[in-house]
Amino acid sequence: MKDDRAAALAIIGVNKRIEDRLAMYVGHLQRWRNVTNLMSEDAFSQVWTRHIADSAQLLWYAPTARRWIDVGSGAGFPGMVIAILLSETPGAEVHCIESNYRKCAFLQFVAREIVAPAVIHAERIELLDPSELPSLDAVTSRALAPLPRLVNYTYPWLSNGATGIFPCGRSAVMHIDGLAAASEFEVESFQNRLALDAQIVRVRRRELRQK
Repeated sequence: MKDDRAAALAIIGVNKRIEDRLAMYVGHLQRWRNVTNLMSEDAFSQVWTRHIADSAQLLWYAPTARRWIDVGSGAGFPGMVIAILLSETPGAEVHCIESNYRKCAFLQFVAREIVAPAVIHAERIELLDPSELPSLDAVTSRALAPLPRLVNYTYPWLSNGATGIFPCGRSAVMHIDGLAAASEFEVESFQNRLALDAQIVRVRRRELRQK
């Protein structure tokens, strides 16, 4: 894990204070993961590159975003990682939506212990009233649903000007042209720097794309 941590930090490049917060998060993951079924032994063995760095790279595609929502946060990827990375940024706030109460308890514990600007919502995205979070800069979700469904789930914020940053598998490519042609959104695809068989899809309202 030491080599995995070094490789991840070389990619994301954070200061010592943020590195220490991320290390605390990984420590909590190690202690809680079996109790709450957060992640498997195999996934945890490469948690720094496969999950921490993979989540952190999403900030590169919305570098000015301060208010985020992560749909289906699970163990905190990418929402809690983004919250930790933005923990020294004025006005930062990351809303983590998760329906599993044990995972929510973990996320609430981590946010409190690390002092991360994360707000945990213990509910399904379908039941969340979008008017509760009217002003967001970016929306994201990792491995929750196929791309068209993600756009549908997050449409209230995307249509209001938020940027969608969605890590997707290779199959996402077949949906991109259809989404762009059938909606008011500009859809772009970028190579995932941590997984050669995956993409990062960015969705923005067309008029904002021109600015």
